[in-house]
Amino acid sequence: MVIAKAKDAYFTMKTAGQEIQCQILFTFEDDASGKQYVVYTDNQEDEEGNTRVFASQYDPEAEKITLKDIETEEEWALVSGVLAQYQEEMDKEEA
Repeated sequence: MVIAKAKDAYFTMKTAGQEIQCQILFTFEDDASGKQYVVYTDNQEDEEGNTRVFASQYDPEAEKITLKDIETEEEWALVSGVLAQYQEEMDKEEA
């Protein structure tokens, strides 16, 4: 599995009629399923002061990129593990 970090990559999405600018943190492909995932943030904080992070499945080859919901517990476990690995790498770079 390769984590591709994105530098200054953004996209705009519409939610409830509002445009929200999101920053792509990284993308990765699950070797077992071949599915592609994107992990991103809207750079807003939750109630505890943590930056909100989201993940979706997507097809990078599609003419128009559409974010798809992650539907299974197995997929969420995969994404959570990759996100933890990414956070560890970011912490090491900051140290």
